[in-house]
Amino acid sequence: GAFKFGGYEFFKQQCINQLGYENAVNNRTAVYLASAAAAEFFADIALCPLEATRIRLVSEPTFANGLVGGFSKILKNEGFGAFYSGFGPILFKQVPYTMAKFVVYEKAAEVAYGNFFDKATTSSGKATVINLGCGLVAGFAAAIVSQPADTMLSKINKTKGLPGEGMTSRLVKIAKELGLRGSFAGMGARLFMVGTLTAGQFAIYGDIKKALGATGGVEIAK
Repeated sequence: GAFKFGGYEFFKQQCINQLGYENAVNNRTAVYLASAAAAEFFADIALCPLEATRIRLVSEPTFANGLVGGFSKILKNEGFGAFYSGFGPILFKQVPYTMAKFVVYEKAAEVAYGNFFDKATTSSGKATVINLGCGLVAGFAAAIVSQPADTMLSKINKTKGLPGEGMTSRLVKIAKELGLRGSFAGMGARLFMVGTLTAGQFAIYGDIKKALGATGGVEIAK
């Protein structure tokens, strides 16, 4: 979350600096997408070892007694590279997920404030509700976009590859086994989980910015 939300703000500002304010406004969708992708790439470098350990603990409940124990056991038995065996799939999952999440949130907020609310006079409580609503829509979009890759990531971390089997061949094999329908298994539960999670994230993030007086970021929405 720190890398994703903080990184998104940072890279959005860098894009604006490079393009100029007017060009950034006219190409704001591209700015949102590029900023989200860059932020998620760095977030995934930090996330991947934790995600690999978490999935191993879920798929093998007796593997270790917690995150620290699981992390240490994987490092000792399989080496540091094992933490990044799913780095390709996690990028494949998380980068489109975050791109959809931020661009849909920004567009939903633009529609809300452009057609229904005046941002300058909107109360703090109402702004939180708007963030919740826009975040919910963004979460649904992000869940749909990333569901196939999420399913594949779970599969690839649950099983070890065959000797000499590369990441690409493993992904192709898993994709063939799942098929289109299988890759969207559990979609309803994930829509509920990601939708509510994302709504909460944007509401909390907005409230934290207000509490810290950090609401003066550059706005490029029309």
